[in-house]
Amino acid sequence: MAVLSGKTALVTGAGKGIGREIALRLARDGAFVIVHYGKSRAGAEAVLAEIQAAGGKGFTVAADLAKAGAVEALFVAIDGELGRAGLNGIDILVNNAGIGMPRNMDDITPAEFDEVFTVNTKASLFVAQQAAKRMGEGGRIINISSMVGNKAYGGFAIAYGASKAAIDYMSVAMAVHLGPRGITVNSIIPGATDTDFIGAAMENEQMVAQLKAETALRAIGDPRDIASAVAMIASPDSKWVTGECIRASGGTLL
Repeated sequence: MAVLSGKTALVTGAGKGIGREIALRLARDGAFVIVHYGKSRAGAEAVLAEIQAAGGKGFTVAADLAKAGAVEALFVAIDGELGRAGLNGIDILVNNAGIGMPRNMDDITPAEFDEVFTVNTKASLFVAQQAAKRMGEGGRIINISSMVGNKAYGGFAIAYGASKAAIDYMSVAMAVHLGPRGITVNSIIPGATDTDFIGAAMENEQMVAQLKAETALRAIGDPRDIASAVAMIASPDSKWVTGECIRASGGTLL
């Protein structure tokens, strides 16, 4: 039997990149997967089609987390779809949805700052709040953070890095709060990973060489590497792991 058989997982921002690979991996491990997307409808539908082609189950759900009322609307839609599928509740939440903002201190605007924190930090908190209400003992909340929250990288993304540093703190606070209910909360901290976020850097041989040199494994991460780390924490074997900020970075900056 697959390790996540009988579990329901919600993966936010699952239409592309790391979220896509997380959704596919959790489905392969047996979970019923709710594939959330903000703008990547075609990508989310492709993820669901791949899940179903492999014998898995799930559905897509849309919510633009930058907008007021989005979290409440998201869970109204989720509850309705789960009911139609004969399911109730959520066992695993992966807070992956996020936006980048490559602005330094001089360039960032108040509106851009607010947008980054609304999607990356505020939405993660309130999605977790709602998901936790639908979780029982053994639930998992996994927040996707970033090494940019740990290292300035020249200060090129001040708001993005701050929003991800906040995720790491929230994970610890959530773990303490939800621990008595048997729910674990952890953050996964990717390093440089081959996604749209560093797409421009991947076209620069010097930058790629620098990023590789910063890792113990001398490599750029693949989104499937992050999905594997998430699957590990989502599994029953990780029931004693909570309140941790786990680097899935190939040994970046050791």
